[in-house]
Amino acid sequence: MPTQFMNAKQTAEYLNMSITWVYRDAPKLGLVPYKFGNGRSAKLQFKITDANAWARQQKLG
Repeated sequence: MPTQFMNAKQTAEYLNMSITWVYRDAPKLGLVPYKFGNGRSAKLQFKITDANAWARQQKLG
């Protein structure tokens, strides 16, 4: 089964965060992006399973 990816906008909506946060802060906090393409046309995408795992790690208490 192929890995399912979300683009930056979908990831932001899924995590209830801003698109700016997804581009700037998510990689610093452990949510690893995948880059598809080269140069200015490159797109960041995130694995759905990675986003789920990252969200579970943020659970308090």
